[in-house]
Amino acid sequence: MLADARTLCPAIQIAPADPAGDLASLRKLALWSQRWGPWSALDEPDGVLVDITAAAHLFGGEKRLLADVAAAFAQRKLMTRAAIAPTAGAAWALAHYGPQSSIVGEGECIMRALADLPVAALRLNEDVLTILGRLGLKRIENIGNIATGTIDRSEADARDSLHRRFRNRKSPSANPLIRLDQLLGRLPEPLLPVVPNNAPMVQRRLAEPIRHRSLLDKVLEDLAEDMQRELEARGEGARRLEVGLWRVDGEVIVRALELAAATRAPDHIIRLFANKLEDIDAGFGIETVRLRASWAEPLALSQSDVEAAAERHGISLSACIDRLTVRLGAQAVRRPVARASHLPERAQYWQAPLDPVPPGAADAVKNRQRPLKMLDRPEQIAVLYASPDGYPQRFRWRGDVRDVVRVEGPERIAPEWWREKSTTRLRDYYRIEDTKGQRYWIYRHGLLGDGRGGVPMWYLHGLAA
Repeated sequence: MLADARTLCPAIQIAPADPAGDLASLRKLALWSQRWGPWSALDEPDGVLVDITAAAHLFGGEKRLLADVAAAFAQRKLMTRAAIAPTAGAAWALAHYGPQSSIVGEGECIMRALADLPVAALRLNEDVLTILGRLGLKRIENIGNIATGTIDRSEADARDSLHRRFRNRKSPSANPLIRLDQLLGRLPEPLLPVVPNNAPMVQRRLAEPIRHRSLLDKVLEDLAEDMQRELEARGEGARRLEVGLWRVDGEVIVRALELAAATRAPDHIIRLFANKLEDIDAGFGIETVRLRASWAEPLALSQSDVEAAAERHGISLSACIDRLTVRLGAQAVRRPVARASHLPERAQYWQAPLDPVPPGAADAVKNRQRPLKMLDRPEQIAVLYASPDGYPQRFRWRGDVRDVVRVEGPERIAPEWWREKSTTRLRDYYRIEDTKGQRYWIYRHGLLGDGRGGVPMWYLHGLAA
């Protein structure tokens, strides 16, 4: 406990754990590490794999490359253990369990170089390491001799036993034979490279240099519209924008601004940059203008007022609906409208697109939680439950049996007595979740002994989020 640790060491320094921040920092580190190779991959939680194929000679050889790695990380006050090997598994083993700055050449025997390392260097699970320890297999050399058959005939049974013990384990971290083949290069080990997320940027290279502010405003307006399309394609909005102006004489002028909230509205961007460009000295002219969003955040698309946009562009919503109706048919263009009914199948109906919505129709059901997907018709299911009125524990639907791990409910919905017969039974709805995380919306139709039928039946009515 933290209190016990502070008692033993009062000067201890603590900080809250931030796994998401650590992963983001590791990703940035992987991108920065691409200075030594064309691509890199994450090795969570604390490693980076870099492919330096045909790149070591650019640094004067592999030894100088490792020296450059150590110097670069030391300059950033980061402790590292680096290694170079023909395979990712061998490089990982040397970096974690081998000597500092180890190198295994392409033509060298990987098994001979890694034979004395512990079996933990194969990146295995703790339970697998425990099993291997009980079998007396503590070094990579021991597993290598068994897996490759380089042992005498009296130990053949041990090799067969090891194959039988782990042959059904498909996960590499649970099968020492697969990990050994990956380390030796006999099996491929796919890696997911880290792809840099470049900042959105648009620019204009002008045919003739410009010197007047009105022309610069026009170029900036075009760039703002281009930036809007670029950000919309990414589903993002800009929080920091930078305008770069390249003059004919080679001087570069940069103006930046930060926004209180993410946006991609061209009018807003142009208005904010108006004051930033007042003191611009164009000199002999500006030949290139660049707009860059150095900080962008997710920004969902929003629906603007359709009629207001139609007035600006001269297109009417009613005219659009008329064209769709003529092309698709009168019953093909409809819209759903909420109805004041607690029964799920009667909670909405379809009407013509431009017909007025009855006032207060949705108020009766606006606070009711309903699943995202409703079945056209409830499907009968077989349910096992603790008591006639208890919550379900297991049910069969479409041939599969599902075990229930979480239950919420019931929500009781009585029949509409003014519309239905007096013998109609009430419903008890439950939100349930099975062992696979799938959620359902089911209901029990009737109660035992309610005098309106026999044994209550169960139905599945929707799939919840």
